[in-house]
Formats: sequence, C-alpha cells, structure tokens
Amino acid sequence: MNRTRVLVADDSAHAREAISDILAEDGAFEIIGEASGGEQALRMTEELMPDLILMDIRMPDMDGLEATGLIKMRFPYVKIVIITVSDDAAHLFEALKRGAQGYLLKNLSPSTWLEYLRAVVSDEAPLSQELAYRILQEFPAPPKQTAAGQSLTPREREILNWVASGQTNKEIGEGLGISEQTVKNHLKNILHKLQLENRVQLTRYALEQGLVDRQPRK
Repeated sequence: MNRTRVLVADDSAHAREAISDILAEDGAFEIIGEASGGEQALRMTEELMPDLILMDIRMPDMDGLEATGLIKMRFPYVKIVIITVSDDAAHLFEALKRGAQGYLLKNLSPSTWLEYLRAVVSDEAPLSQELAYRILQEFPAPPKQTAAGQSLTPREREILNWVASGQTNKEIGEGLGISEQTVKNHLKNILHKLQLENRVQLTRYALEQGLVDRQPRK
C-alpha cells in the first residue's frame, strides 16, 4: 500500500503533536515533516515533496494563505488542507482560491479528520454545505458562460448543482436515484470537459461561470 506522505505546518508544537496522534491511527498516512511557519513549509515542500500538506492559517513569517498560493504555484500536484480553529468564510474561500483542496476545523473528532483526509486524497472531498452556501451568497453576478461550460449535458449540469451545494457522491446518487458509481463517472466526464482536477476546482469554476443555481439545496 502506498502511504500518503504528509507535511504538517502549524506554529503550535502542541497542535502538531495532536495532528500526528490523529494520523498515526491510520496506516494510510505517513508524516514526513513538520514546519512551524509558512516559509519553512515552502522550503520543506521543495525538499521533501509531500503528497499532502496540513496548513494552519495563522503562522509567523508567512501565513498559511500565502504559503498555500506559493506552494500550489510551484507544486500544483500537492494537495493542501487548511487547518483552523475558525470557519471564517472569507479566509476559507481565499484559501480555496489559492488552490487548497479543503479545510478542517481543529475541534473536529479524529474519525472525522481521517474520513475527510481519505476523501481529499481520493479527490472525493466535498465543500461543507455551510461554506458552499456562503460562497453562493457572496459571489457577484455570474459572467458569460464559456464554451466548455455550455458543452455540459443537462444531467451533468444537474450533478454540478449538487456538487456546488456541498453534497457527497452518495448524497447526489440518492437525490437523483442513481448509483454512487454513476455519479463518479459523471464527475469524471465533467472534470475532463472542463479540464479541471478535483471537485473544489469544479465548485469554484461552476460559481464563477454561473453554471449552478444560486440557492442551496435542502
């Protein structure tokens, strides 16, 4: 089994230790380094080439948002999950714009952390429904759709609506009366058509292009 190589970036030694304890419960993850600031996280990414970075927002010398943007610019394959004590929509949305794959609140249970990180690694992690709703409300009027967006089928647009409102593959399948595997296949086709890599990018693109309803699903 190929283990996911993880770099933890947090200025709190206690937080880094707690994260290490959580990931030690799942053999799929291997912590290969710890950084106490954004600049160190950037240097260690260049040196260690991790698969996944757990990045705190507030750190000395360079905050997690700036570090995320620089790392994704140089190493776009690296997945980054923001770790934070607050679900401030502005910070989280900025992190997504800079390339982060998602975020985790530090007060969530270890089982929730592991479930979410496994989903991130497999590119199946949804945005939370709360954050998706906030983004929908805060976005300005959508611009003209691109040719790629117009090439989507009615079913693909329907699934795109569910993805952008924070639903998991299982929830989408149940809502549309189709299998979870069918949802995954549709998502692969959508990502291929739009030349995107994951559902976070897909959600951001859908909102920017006005391809989704602007009311959250119940």
